[in-house]
Amino acid sequence: MGWTVHDFAGQKTRDMRDRNEQGQTTLTRRSLNLGLIAGALLPFPAHASHLFDVRAFGAKGDGRAIDSGAFNAAIAAAARASGGIVLVPAGRYLCFSIELKSHVTIQLAKGAVIEAADPARHPGQYDMPEDADQPYQDFGHSHWRNSLIWGEDVEDAAITGPGLIHGLGLTRNGPGARWKAQTGERPLSMKGMTGAQIAALEPDVAAMRGSGNKAIALRNGRNIRLSGFSMLKCGHFAILATGTRDLTIQNLTIDTERDGIDLDCVRDALVENCRVNTPNDDAIVVKASYALGRAIAAERVTIRRCAVSGYDLGTMLDGTRRKTQQLAPDRDRVTGRIKLGTESNGGYRDILIEDCSFTHCRGLALEAVDGGVMEHVVARRLTMRDITTAPIFLRLGDRRRGPPGTGIGAIRNVTISDVDATGIDHRYPAAIAGLVGHPIENVKLANIRLAYNGGGTEADAARHPEEHPSAYPEPSMFGPLPAWGLWVRHARGLTIDGLQLAVSAPDARPPILLEDAPDTAIARTPFWRGRD
Repeated sequence: MGWTVHDFAGQKTRDMRDRNEQGQTTLTRRSLNLGLIAGALLPFPAHASHLFDVRAFGAKGDGRAIDSGAFNAAIAAAARASGGIVLVPAGRYLCFSIELKSHVTIQLAKGAVIEAADPARHPGQYDMPEDADQPYQDFGHSHWRNSLIWGEDVEDAAITGPGLIHGLGLTRNGPGARWKAQTGERPLSMKGMTGAQIAALEPDVAAMRGSGNKAIALRNGRNIRLSGFSMLKCGHFAILATGTRDLTIQNLTIDTERDGIDLDCVRDALVENCRVNTPNDDAIVVKASYALGRAIAAERVTIRRCAVSGYDLGTMLDGTRRKTQQLAPDRDRVTGRIKLGTESNGGYRDILIEDCSFTHCRGLALEAVDGGVMEHVVARRLTMRDITTAPIFLRLGDRRRGPPGTGIGAIRNVTISDVDATGIDHRYPAAIAGLVGHPIENVKLANIRLAYNGGGTEADAARHPEEHPSAYPEPSMFGPLPAWGLWVRHARGLTIDGLQLAVSAPDARPPILLEDAPDTAIARTPFWRGRD
């Protein structure tokens, strides 16, 4: 077969065809149990020519010893061998920062758990955050090394297998952006919070030294594969990929306390067959921030066959799917959802979202508020149940969080089709909201069915929502809207073809309200106010 296994220090090399020594035979059987021999299961089959067991490098896997040193030694040995697989057998491995390197696959066995250590309880600390001066996004977006697993400029690398990454010792908190316009930095739903309450969520930079606030963080790099494992309670981000190209994330189960998968300034990325539960923040989100010091577009991103939700933390992973939590930390209803934004300096181009489900969470949000252009976005075949705010929300805003000269961006050429959404919060219809003089352009809504809970009042129907041009974009930013099915303001060239609207209780508002929406075309759109 020709596989090579390396012992503790990498000093001895054995041909796996030689079965005379008991240690070799044991490792070969372990490899078979991990499914490594079937090259089709590996994202990089060539890595299988060298195998490195973390236990051979001193990892205990007992949940008490700190094993990150052994992990880093095994990864370094695999990198020196010009490629290899780091084997993680069943066990609970307590770790601080693990650095992923090029040409290395980390293979998690069934029953293998990498647990994030807690510097308040365990001897050690996470790698220090980079010295970065990035004022235009929060601390979490601007640092990568202060993570459980991180990689910088990594190529041809993977984390795979049916194990679990448990971010138990990570923090969900971090400082906000140093850019302070006193508007647009936080959702309007947080307006009533005290300084102490904000500080509890956003400690200062000094408090972050030695702490970890991400499970997996990638800065730049190319040809990265993440597949097969589960993630629980992973701090600020379960996965943050910034400036990464040729990224594939498949078959993950993520149940976490804040963001799930953040794709920031990525190109040629695929997220497929993932389940992501995030009651307190976004589940799968594409961003185009200023984290790398310049405006970079997110381009050619596909999200398909994924399920997002806002169940109570941990209850998607354990199967109970509880719904006792009503509000997220922003004091709006539980989050979940798939979103483009909020950070949008570089804009988005050629984004495809298809065959995804949303359950007990906010709906699809497409937002450009920091000067970038969003164009050529397709979202199709989406199923939504128990939607806590608007099922569809498009917002062009004027926050301009960026360097001097940042202007107003654009949203154009967006197609949303074949959406079936039920149990929608009556306050927030589907909404398309541009700016005066800057309309959202050429949006097509086709074959969409939206069923609301109903209950809007005549007072709601009489409302004239404020423009809030610079406010943080959320469906709740305008308050209860004066239409119950679709509300449009400042849009040009809107096409509606096959929009079905229903309410389960009386609602005093009109089903559709258009304001400053020239060149709108509507076809195959029967409106009704209830069900027989």
